Amino acid sequence: MNPSPEFLAQHFPSLNPDNIISTRRQFLQRTGMGLGWLGLAGLIKPTDSAAAGAVLTTPKGGQPLHFPARAKHVIHIFLEGAPSHLDTWDPKPELKRLDGKSMPGGDGLAFGSPFEFIKQGKSGIEVSEVFPQLGGMVDEMSVIRSMWTDIPAHETATVFMNTGSLRLPRPSMGSWALYGLGTLNENLPGFISLRGANLPNGGTANWQSVFLPGRFQGTSVNTNAGDVNKIIENLRNQYVTLPEQRKQLDLVRQLDEMHNRALDSDSQLEAEIASFEMAFKMQTEATDAFDINKESVATREAYGIGPNVMAQRQKQGKKAQANPAEVGKRLLIARRLVERGVRVVQVFAGGWDMHGNLKDSMENRAASIDQPIAALLKDLKERGLLDSTLVMWGGEFGRTAGRDRNGQGDTAGRDHNAKGFCACMAGGGVKGGYVHGATDELGQAAALDKVHVHDLHATVLRLLGFDHEKLTHRYNGRDFRLTDVAGKVVSPILA
Repeated sequence: MNPSPEFLAQHFPSLNPDNIISTRRQFLQRTGMGLGWLGLAGLIKPTDSAAAGAVLTTPKGGQPLHFPARAKHVIHIFLEGAPSHLDTWDPKPELKRLDGKSMPGGDGLAFGSPFEFIKQGKSGIEVSEVFPQLGGMVDEMSVIRSMWTDIPAHETATVFMNTGSLRLPRPSMGSWALYGLGTLNENLPGFISLRGANLPNGGTANWQSVFLPGRFQGTSVNTNAGDVNKIIENLRNQYVTLPEQRKQLDLVRQLDEMHNRALDSDSQLEAEIASFEMAFKMQTEATDAFDINKESVATREAYGIGPNVMAQRQKQGKKAQANPAEVGKRLLIARRLVERGVRVVQVFAGGWDMHGNLKDSMENRAASIDQPIAALLKDLKERGLLDSTLVMWGGEFGRTAGRDRNGQGDTAGRDHNAKGFCACMAGGGVKGGYVHGATDELGQAAALDKVHVHDLHATVLRLLGFDHEKLTHRYNGRDFRLTDVAGKVVSPILA
């Protein structure tokens, strides 16, 4: 005999569907990976695709501002490897006078910069000759000559500059900024990290959200992967149409509701599903945002991209290997992302660890960023975006005033130095044509108006409208913040 539905409901209530599938986790475990790709369906309606790319009129999520925000976006260009401040932004005539002689205090042989420093702009800031184009933008910039950090080891100092933590995993500066500001475009991640094929020192720790909700984690993109369809892997669903994904989404929503009725929500699972949802939404806009071929030839060449750029450099007698295209591509993408509402773009531009052969290496690496960063600042200004976009660049620490291992001649280089280095900032409420602080006369350590990494982070949050002591997140019974228990805003650089 076949029992009636009424009989089953009365005598076997556990057969109710809500009780059979009690949690999403159990359901996923039972069906293996079959539903893993369902998350790609996202929370987008079919009609939403017509409005892809629309920027929200008000931020979604985020925290209440503590001050009027000067910046709405951040582009952080990280010069991984620690560029020498003594050969870029911090002229030291006394060190040049002592070149080749014993350093005071017996710290080896002095290494005066092989480059000339030239007064640039109306402000007359002295900038190394290795930055002919970027030097012409000093009237838009604040140059901090008194930076210092705690440990002169690449991996530790890199993660510290990007997260404010020396030891324990902590959320990155980009994650904190997105946590505070909220998103402006639901079809793109609010925090994107642009890099090459190799992970930087510290790896994914540089853009992770750790204990902040998963939606604030940076999305890492290898811009060297090839054409736009390869830059972001697994973006397109090759097997399921949009209407079919819609039906799958309806099922996912039903499972969500059943889970919420039966048990408390699972934050880790919610974060994973949120990332799948973002992946689906990116199908409608990411390929457009990352496609620099939609820019004019003139714009691409301004950023140092294209065969004509290298031909012109060779005609001018410049070294062929100093190709600005790699960094230029990332910075042009960064501008396109900011235009589309992305809050934070992290750009890695490495190659600055110069223990030897500093002269040739510095000329090469400086040429790789000089034209692209200058072009970015000009481009943002022409588009009316520089006032609302904070652009910052620098490395994880500085370099010694002496010759590394007392190297001689053109093969000489510099060792690590945590006590003094430079950082540059432009736009987003930063004072233009301004130099803050100073190192001692030989550039060995910050001496005047010292700025620690925590102070830099506090200043970035202040420009975004937040008190760094109040932008907190409770985790394990404690309120955490980007600046740990330190940090002081560098008020003089605020416009």
